[in-house]
Amino acid sequence: MSVRPRVAIVSPFVDKQHGTERCLAEQIARLADRFEIHLYSHRVQDIELNRIIWHRVPRVPGPHLLAYCWWFLANHLWRWWDQKVRGLRFDLVYTPGINCLDADVILVHVVFSELRRQMAGLSLSKHPVSNWARLIHRRMYFHLISALERLIYARQRGIIAAVSQRTANRLATYGRHQVTVIYHGLDGNRFNLARRQQLRKHARLCLNLANPAFCLLLIGNDWRNKGLATILEAMASLPSLHLQLIVVGSDDPAPFRKMIDRHGLSQNVQFLHLREDVEFYYGAADAYVSPVFEDAFGLPVLEAMGCGLPVIVSSCAGASEVIRDGVDGMILEDPGDAGSLAKLISQLQSDRGMCRTLSSNAARTAAQYTWARNAAELARIFEKATA
Repeated sequence: MSVRPRVAIVSPFVDKQHGTERCLAEQIARLADRFEIHLYSHRVQDIELNRIIWHRVPRVPGPHLLAYCWWFLANHLWRWWDQKVRGLRFDLVYTPGINCLDADVILVHVVFSELRRQMAGLSLSKHPVSNWARLIHRRMYFHLISALERLIYARQRGIIAAVSQRTANRLATYGRHQVTVIYHGLDGNRFNLARRQQLRKHARLCLNLANPAFCLLLIGNDWRNKGLATILEAMASLPSLHLQLIVVGSDDPAPFRKMIDRHGLSQNVQFLHLREDVEFYYGAADAYVSPVFEDAFGLPVLEAMGCGLPVIVSSCAGASEVIRDGVDGMILEDPGDAGSLAKLISQLQSDRGMCRTLSSNAARTAAQYTWARNAAELARIFEKATA
């Protein structure tokens, strides 16, 4: 009987409610039979714990920056104790991001130095005083993560993979030119055209969407980066199209209220929280719109495509790499160009034949990107690292 390679996976938490953590949860579910998985994490959801060994790392309360510093130190300490005292030996250490100094395989979901560069242009004067503490805290956190990126990525240790070619290109800054791209996957049982059609009538009724309304959808946080302002400007230029926008996430909508009121869109925009059955929102929508300024991949784009939603995504999104412009989606070259976005939205709203073509093509394209495929590509990297 062959012995499975022993893998230590390091991540502060794992669940299926967040992008990076959902990817990890799906990978673990598919790799647990091939590898002996030891998960070092604060908390775990949506995983069968009888298939892995969970090493619970205690969490300290407090601001995110403090919690992260403790996590970074504590996971090293817990693994050191297990190796030195309990005699555990790992064939490799894997992490989805900057979580430890000794990873043999890292799958990069976000390059924080790029996010930090974008935030550098945001002065406190452009935000209400009530948001200053949160903004300063975020800047400090990004500064720390960027410093760790320089330390970890630039030293050429281990194997680096990325969730998109866009992210891989960012890593060239650190001298990482041989980066494997592993695109996200999709749960085809949840995100498919038939399921969307089944949900549509009930979802639109619950959200008070009348039949003439053409509903746009945006899912995720950091709405400034997601291009929410561009969407609102585009909607304001199309008053005759009966547009509705559903924005799903946990950000504070207050910074956008003045803009919404100025454009007379208060009856056209709903801010809602994420649901476990997120496919409910895809069922209600007519198109998914993501004029994001910086995004490694964006799992909601792939989920929307799987549900057969026409998607408009900016060229600054990694997910645009799996889209053929005008075939299975639409690509907006400049995420700040509200005029061009308005034209694309108008095309979708007026040409239902185009919508149907994009819908069927999007569903077929998305079906190629499964979690089984994602996990198999990661397994090959594990085998290379342990060879």
